[in-house]
Amino acid sequence: MGILYEQTDIMGWAIWCAVLFGLMAFNELARSSKWFGLILLFVLPLILTITVWPTTAAPGNEYGTGNWFNWAKTYSALAGCLGFMAICYIPKLEKSKFALYFPPLILAFNILEAVFRDFQCFSYGAFDGEYINHLWVMSGSWNIMNGIAGLLNIATICGWLGIYASKGKRKDMMWPDMIWPWIIAYDLWNFAYTYNCIADHSFYCGLALLLSCTIPAFVIKKGMWLQHRAQTLGFWTMFIMTFPSFADRIAPVSTTHNPTMFFIVSFLSLTFNLGLAIYQFRKIKKNKLNPLKDELYKDTKAYQSVVSED
Repeated sequence: MGILYEQTDIMGWAIWCAVLFGLMAFNELARSSKWFGLILLFVLPLILTITVWPTTAAPGNEYGTGNWFNWAKTYSALAGCLGFMAICYIPKLEKSKFALYFPPLILAFNILEAVFRDFQCFSYGAFDGEYINHLWVMSGSWNIMNGIAGLLNIATICGWLGIYASKGKRKDMMWPDMIWPWIIAYDLWNFAYTYNCIADHSFYCGLALLLSCTIPAFVIKKGMWLQHRAQTLGFWTMFIMTFPSFADRIAPVSTTHNPTMFFIVSFLSLTFNLGLAIYQFRKIKKNKLNPLKDELYKDTKAYQSVVSED
């Protein structure tokens, strides 16, 4: 903690755990049935959009929730959730080649939003660190490195034509080709993004939020990482748009503001994503695959375990 973040007490860790397990619980509730999903991911945000967010996320507010990025991230995450539900519950969409382009496109759009934000933070020229739009930002080479890592992460999205709805009582969107190398690459990139651009909120929107979808993807239901990610992200953005003071006043845990740590976090992100891109390129070339049509990891145990367990 003393390296990445300022020290926090047992109460701070208790709040962090509440965020982590709360997001996981709401994710499980949303995927438990179509109606719970619609209530939590459509009806609730619609009500909040009309009654609460115009005040709590008004432009220029003191917590930084009123900028374009928070609004775009909230609605793009919710659009992803509802689109994935449609693929699961409308049989024609599951079999539609064009509908299966939606998950990778909305995922790429979400990553691209954050890539743009990293480059934007570099353009501020806040090389000694300063508050911009009520958020602490330190510009540096790490923004460029992680922006490139995000573009590589988009380029390595693969196997979306293998997406299908699960066969059990719970209708989940399964993406068996999205296995652990890509998930780890994404997590490293996204954590670096939050550390770079929302530094003093990243204890929650970086560590806790990423673990809230990664843990279920490895422990609860394999093969549906993107649905876990979209729903936990949707719940987090809804929460922070409703209670914008949470990470600043109620339970603040700031980064150490150490330029070396910003560099290391983004360097790891870029290195892993570059390694994944090289590995996938070699795999495509060796097996003569078409990355726009073929699944790349059918020959792996990770892929086969997803298909066999569903």
